This record gives sequence, structure tokens and C-alpha cells, in this order.
Amino acid sequence: MTEWVLDASAVLAYFSDEPGSDVVEDMVGAGALMSAVNWAEVVAKLVSRGSTDDDTLELMANLDLTVVPFDSDAAWEAGRLIRLTGPYGLSLGDRACLGLARARRCPVATADRAWANIGLDVEIRLIRT
Repeated sequence: MTEWVLDASAVLAYFSDEPGSDVVEDMVGAGALMSAVNWAEVVAKLVSRGSTDDDTLELMANLDLTVVPFDSDAAWEAGRLIRLTGPYGLSLGDRACLGLARARRCPVATADRAWANIGLDVEIRLIRT
């Protein structure tokens, strides 16, 4: 079973039943990983869309994935990735996700098409074709 790192965009697509949500569903069922930074992004987006705290907590609690703390090693890696990702406009959350995938040597799933062009040493799966 392949362990996947999920970007916030992938989880939000899953919650919204958008195209690609079926791809994410398989990954979540396999026990995916997510950086705490990306977890915060998902919570923020749900809340900004009007989700109550209780509804947000329930959605997130029912998501079968492991939230990986964003510690000093992860911060270092995310910071260093600016060299490679800067021209593509990737955010701190994007770099946190990619840094986790690099550290764990796992593929990463995202809805963000810009990631396909970066050329990192990480397998990137676009959830929408």
C-alpha cells in the first residue's frame, strides 16, 4: 500500500466532491499523511466558507489520515524549497507539503497544476487530468 502526502487542495476537492475527489478517497482510505500546515489551511478554508467549528471538527476527525507536526526540520526543508519553487509562486503550505513528501519519500497528491512543472525529486499526482 502506497503512503500518500495530501495537499490542502486535494482534501478540499474531496470534501467538496469536486473532480478528482474519487482519487483522493482512495488515498485517504490507505492512511495518507498531511502536514500540520496544510491541515490548518483546510480548516481555514472550511471556516471561511461558513462551516461551524463543530462541523469542521467532525469533517476533519472523520478523515483517515495522519497529521504530521511542522517542526524545525520541516520548517528548514520548506524554507529551502523556495529556491526551486519560487518561480512557480508556491506558498509556504505548498512547500510544507512537498517537504513532507521529500522527507518521507512518498508521492504527493494535489489539484494544483503548477506543481507538475517544478521538476522536484517527488512524484506528483494531479488529482484532475
